[in-house]
Amino acid sequence: MTESPQVITIDGPAASGKSTIGKLVAERLGFVYLDTGAMYRAVTLAALQRGVDTNDAMAVSDIARHVRLDLRTPTLEEADGRQYTVLLDGEDVTWEIRAPRVDRHVSAVAAHGGVREAMVAQQQRIGQQGAVVMVGRDIGTVVMPDAPLKIYLDASLEERAHRRYLEAVARGERLDYEQLLAAMRKRDAYDGSRDHSPMRAAADAIQLSSTGLSISEVVDAVLVLAAERLRRPVTG
Repeated sequence: MTESPQVITIDGPAASGKSTIGKLVAERLGFVYLDTGAMYRAVTLAALQRGVDTNDAMAVSDIARHVRLDLRTPTLEEADGRQYTVLLDGEDVTWEIRAPRVDRHVSAVAAHGGVREAMVAQQQRIGQQGAVVMVGRDIGTVVMPDAPLKIYLDASLEERAHRRYLEAVARGERLDYEQLLAAMRKRDAYDGSRDHSPMRAAADAIQLSSTGLSISEVVDAVLVLAAERLRRPVTG
């Protein structure tokens, strides 16, 4: 029987802390970090740039199959608070994919079966190489169901909306908190009920809440689990 590759999956809703925790855990373990949500956001941005209706499954899926997506570690010149750099056909779109217009359409794009098929194939190829922390909404259930450590990270809706609001303010954007809260509530409902790969915790996932916890406390909790499940020493 082939041993499963050393993979940690971290799933959960928007602003639960997945990206921050995933990146820090990957750094401590010496693993590759992959935020799969950024890939769906980049496809969404590509569709919007081309004037394609994001509800047009065939057109958006065709875009997903043909765009080139790359995620890499930021250079010194890109040290502006980003956790990684996202390239869409060679263009840096790291902050563009976090814009409100992308927020409004990304759930619809991610729900298209053709889009998910294209993205999942890329994600599985990376995951099979091992030594990777993969962050998203269906990693433990669909992309890497045999991963030895699966985390479902959540936080209260209000705390998640507040985090996203502060991120936007720090970038100089003006957002209405109540509208943001309503949009996040709507997205949670949509992501959890879509036909293709709905957002949910895997049956064998360990559920953690980041509400009221510091980043370091959540990271430490995941590292303890990694030591147990992966027998992986922490390098940093």
